[in-house]
Amino acid sequence: MWAGAAAVAIAVPFYLEGFWLQAGLFAMSAAVGAIGIALLTGSTGQLSMGHAFFLAVGAYSYVYFAGDPAAGGSHGLAGLGLPTPLAAVLAVLTAGVAGGLFSPIAGRLKGAYLGIATLALIFLGQHLLFNAEPLTGGYNGRAVPPMELFGLVFADSPSLVVLNVPFGSLERLWFLGLPLVLGAAAFARGVLRGRPGRAMNTIRDHEIAAGVMGVPVARYRAAVFVLSSMYGGLAGVMLALVFQRTVPDYFGVLLSLDYLAMIVIGGLGSIGGAVLGALFVSFLPQLLTRYSDDLPLIAEPGSGGVSPAEAARILYGAAVIAVVLFLPGGLAGLLTRLRAAAGARAATLTRTPRARLTPPPAPHSPSPDTRS
Repeated sequence: MWAGAAAVAIAVPFYLEGFWLQAGLFAMSAAVGAIGIALLTGSTGQLSMGHAFFLAVGAYSYVYFAGDPAAGGSHGLAGLGLPTPLAAVLAVLTAGVAGGLFSPIAGRLKGAYLGIATLALIFLGQHLLFNAEPLTGGYNGRAVPPMELFGLVFADSPSLVVLNVPFGSLERLWFLGLPLVLGAAAFARGVLRGRPGRAMNTIRDHEIAAGVMGVPVARYRAAVFVLSSMYGGLAGVMLALVFQRTVPDYFGVLLSLDYLAMIVIGGLGSIGGAVLGALFVSFLPQLLTRYSDDLPLIAEPGSGGVSPAEAARILYGAAVIAVVLFLPGGLAGLLTRLRAAAGARAATLTRTPRARLTPPPAPHSPSPDTRS
């Protein structure tokens, strides 16, 4: 199964058009961010409404570190002109530093109180993005420098042809996003299966019991918040490379709500569920926009009817309600149940009946003395 999935993932850029590649890249960046918030909310029980803030920190930090200072000087934009791989690493670390500055609050608050506190990060971030124009470009945003790794530029030029297929920016970014998603998922799975994961689950299920067993609750909460922030920063870098321009309006409250919908629909506390939820939430608006002319009750944006974005949010809400009512484990729990049912059915079909070792008993015959 894994070999087949790997073969399909490698073959996708050779057969699909740019729309599907772009949608897949958006889903990859969403999957990385969803894994981060799954560690925070699903595994540790900390509600965060400010995940979009850390995506913005990652995206704009990458643009600042990799931006050409000579080109940005005429437009009043600052940049350091660092190599793009180094700029990406520094952007992820910057998102972690931003999470570390907030981690003392995250280590002491929980539940709705932490959610309200992280919601303030969104409004703070929006104020900075719109007003710190030398760094962010203000309302118009900034162009994103393309990634350059081992001499390969992840852009449409210079031209590159592989197996008679022209490889533009989307095709090249596809093979950059795949290892990043797999690495992020593998690292998070290793964290959950080890001692930190057991401590996180104990904090989520019973905080007092975790403290009695010697788990430093505040320290773990702060550390997980920093780790989740770094995942958000990496997702922001990937998103900026796909968009090729950073726009402040995108990193708002709605994006944070999308990430909460991802982990609820996919399954709280599950890395695979976070990826499935990211695929669902990322692909749905793209599909509705693509086929809006053929779908009933869907109208073009600005025409007065239900736009594809509004229809997608309605379907998000319906999916969340359906998961809460009928699928407590989310899509990951549904797949686990289907796999268990298929395994039980296969075991039943392959089970052979046991051979009889003794002949069946003879029918009982009445004794001669028995009267009818």
